[in-house]
Amino acid sequence: MIGKVHYTQCPVCSSIDIVKFLTTKDYTASGEEFEIFQCNACGLRFTQDPPDAASIGKYYKSQEYISHTDTSKGLINKLYQIVRKKTLKKKRRLVEELTGIKQGKLLDAGSGTGSFAAEMKNAGWQVTGLEPDADARRVAEELNNIKLLHADELFNLSPGSYDAITLWHVLEHVHELSAYLKQFKILLKENGKLIIAVPNYNSLDATVYKQYWAGYDTPRHLYHFSPLSMQKLMDKENLKVIGMKPMWYDSFYVSLLSSKYKTGKTNWPAALWTGLRSNMKAIGNNKKCSSLIYIISK
Repeated sequence: MIGKVHYTQCPVCSSIDIVKFLTTKDYTASGEEFEIFQCNACGLRFTQDPPDAASIGKYYKSQEYISHTDTSKGLINKLYQIVRKKTLKKKRRLVEELTGIKQGKLLDAGSGTGSFAAEMKNAGWQVTGLEPDADARRVAEELNNIKLLHADELFNLSPGSYDAITLWHVLEHVHELSAYLKQFKILLKENGKLIIAVPNYNSLDATVYKQYWAGYDTPRHLYHFSPLSMQKLMDKENLKVIGMKPMWYDSFYVSLLSSKYKTGKTNWPAALWTGLRSNMKAIGNNKKCSSLIYIISK
């Protein structure tokens, strides 16, 4: 029997002012329906009654789940692979810029198949990569020649050792949200940077696609953030949000997937137009971008 997590209060701010926002589906693995609730106090949206940590593994077992399989199946995934080569370099340069060093110690949490961890390792960084899924760890070793540790090793790492800790679309998957953030704070050097990328439900593409928005990705995504709810979460953990960066490509990828979820096939012109409109709305106002990178310090 699958264990579930039922919330009677907000998992970030503990407010009991929580209401059902919409019902969506798992379009990747199971086809099951899930409810998304919203906290009226801090703005967090969260998946209600998601599988618990011991039960969620099967929802990642799909050839369509690119971050664990590295699949190039289908045109959308082929495009994702092409764009990823470019974005990996941009992410590496961002880490170098934020830390002010070209080589240091990096913790990459939720490494998937290890592409970013390998990018940093090949650039001369000492990299610790964490990944809970055994199949993804195997693919990382086979494809990217990098050995990842099980995610539980997070709590066995040395305090104050990392110049940067990165979570690329990972925090929304973590059951023990507060415990992980407390540990990241312990592991960071005094001037280290915590870099967190998550989807943003304040974007135009989220508004257009509603329950079909791929950024919800239930039940794998347990939480759905806005800039306000992310700020509230970091305040609670005594961490400081010192900057936000847009992820411009995500609006297109998410819109293409959302279009497929909505009708069963991708309406390329409409999806690309939605992605472009979403980015145009976010120019000059990062808080509207489809996905955001939050730069966080102690």
